[in-house]
Amino acid sequence: MTPSLTALLCLGLSVGLRTHVQAGTLPKPTIWAEPGSVIPWGSPVTIWCQGTLGAREFRLDKEGSSAPWDTQSPLEPRDKGKFSIPHMKQPYAGRYHCYYLSPTVWSQRSDPLELVVTGVHNKPTLSALPSPVVTSGGTVTLQCGSWQGWDGFILTKEGEPKPSWTLDAQRRPYGQTKALLPVGPVTPSHRWTFRCHGFNWDTPQVWSAPSDPLELLVPGVSGKPSLLTPQGPVVASGQSLTLQCRSDVGYDRFALSQEGGQALPQRPGRQPQAGLSQADFPLGPVTNTHGGRYRCYGGHNLSSEWSAPSDPLDVLVAGWSPDTPSLSVQPGPVVASGENVTLLCQSASTTETFVLSKEGAARPPLRLRSKYRGPHFQAEFSMSPVTSAHSGTYRCYSSLSSNPYLLSHASAPLELVVSGGSEDQLLPPTEPGPKTGLKWHLNVLIGASVAFVLLLLVLLFLLIRHRGQSRRRKSGAADPQPKDRGLQSSSRPAAAAQDQALRAAVKDTRPEEGLQLGQPQNRRDADPQEGTYAQVNHSRSRLRQGVATSPSSLSGRLLDTKDRQVEGDGQMDSQAAASEAPQDVTYAQLNHSTFRRETAPPAPQSGEPPAEPSVYAALAVR
Repeated sequence: MTPSLTALLCLGLSVGLRTHVQAGTLPKPTIWAEPGSVIPWGSPVTIWCQGTLGAREFRLDKEGSSAPWDTQSPLEPRDKGKFSIPHMKQPYAGRYHCYYLSPTVWSQRSDPLELVVTGVHNKPTLSALPSPVVTSGGTVTLQCGSWQGWDGFILTKEGEPKPSWTLDAQRRPYGQTKALLPVGPVTPSHRWTFRCHGFNWDTPQVWSAPSDPLELLVPGVSGKPSLLTPQGPVVASGQSLTLQCRSDVGYDRFALSQEGGQALPQRPGRQPQAGLSQADFPLGPVTNTHGGRYRCYGGHNLSSEWSAPSDPLDVLVAGWSPDTPSLSVQPGPVVASGENVTLLCQSASTTETFVLSKEGAARPPLRLRSKYRGPHFQAEFSMSPVTSAHSGTYRCYSSLSSNPYLLSHASAPLELVVSGGSEDQLLPPTEPGPKTGLKWHLNVLIGASVAFVLLLLVLLFLLIRHRGQSRRRKSGAADPQPKDRGLQSSSRPAAAAQDQALRAAVKDTRPEEGLQLGQPQNRRDADPQEGTYAQVNHSRSRLRQGVATSPSSLSGRLLDTKDRQVEGDGQMDSQAAASEAPQDVTYAQLNHSTFRRETAPPAPQSGEPPAEPSVYAALAVR
């Protein structure tokens, strides 16, 4: 065969094969990549091509390459081929097509697969203007920027397999590039999480490393958490700072936002105690960028919705101005409760605002506009009237309106002492813990116990006093004060008759220990106004005669009764006659005796009842 014939034959075979590939009647295969089409540098990736059953061969072409990039035999059941890339690198980035042979006819080419490698260059920055916190239904502008001088940016949204937006970069001075994209309206129904990459037009499948994720936070209406700092609202430059976001709702995650800032860090929630969830956001060491106004939000892992924002917390950073103001107090550092006190903050440097803070207080520091007085700028913080809650250590700072969260150095501390007054707090403590309620209940219990004991003591005192007064009233009614009638001569007939009547009524039961004149028969019949009875106790071995002094209202009845007893009782006369001589005159005193009138028992010897009621008395003879 001549060489020219051989060349023509080969050309015909080549044209025939290409004609079968381009004009094949088989359906075009499907191409995809696992785990995805955007692969980090150095990671493995697998390209799959699936056709019809009975395929004999699969081929993979890469745009820009003249020969087939790879050829693979089909896998059972012989309908797809597998192309593996163990380490993704920049040469593998590009657009791919696949096709198959079944059995003698080539299929059409698949749709293109764009395989991207990321991480070749440094990541750009992604921010939301004016803030990543967007109200429901609002719009926000996303800004992607870099100092690498990229030609464009790729903006991706989490949950979508393909790039969402390709943006042309705008060149800024000093080699900076950026791109802006408005997004909205946003709703809390799903998450809005974005990333961006930078690229150049000559290598559109070679991207930079992805930016940090940016999640747009759409506040909801669920219970707002609280935001606080254990270090207090004023911190020194370089000091460690931690913000705590807590809630009793039981959120699984928390987010912290700074007004005007782009960062929106998130932390998982933990439970320091039952019914309370909390997340700590460490921010230290503190720099000037940490000064500002903060809020936090709570959310659940299975939901895209966030809570309502917490109340704002201002973080003030001291030490960013060379100025050091002075602080003084009028009328003095020690005042009484109820007085008027003025704290004066002064500075020789130009300042616009003075800030007064109290050590350990949770409320925001006080701010006042400065006023120029003589060579100083000053502000007067008035407190009137002061209570013991105003006691504490105070400091003042100066600041400028250009950045109100950056303060000067602190003044020297000033200790204010307020004596007396209530314990109401001007600035409440940072964290009212559970011990506060227990202490309050303990104080209430102690107070109630003391009040109960005092009440019992008062009732006991009133009872004893009432009983004593009752006894004194009864004793006063029964024992009128006797009137001293002086010594009576025993030679007088009345005195002799009384002496005989007294001796006649005496029944000597125990001569050495006491004499009992008689016992009342029925105390219910006794009349304290008519007579008395008493006990006569011997203090000496010799019984002396005398005249018993008694109230004038009872003496006459007593003598008459005793005369009748003397006349009717012979035995008693004989006992009286055997006593001592009547010339020996003595006297006896009736000691607080109570006279009662009772009917005397019948005489033991005469057997005849007395004609009239008799009166008997017991006398104490000393």
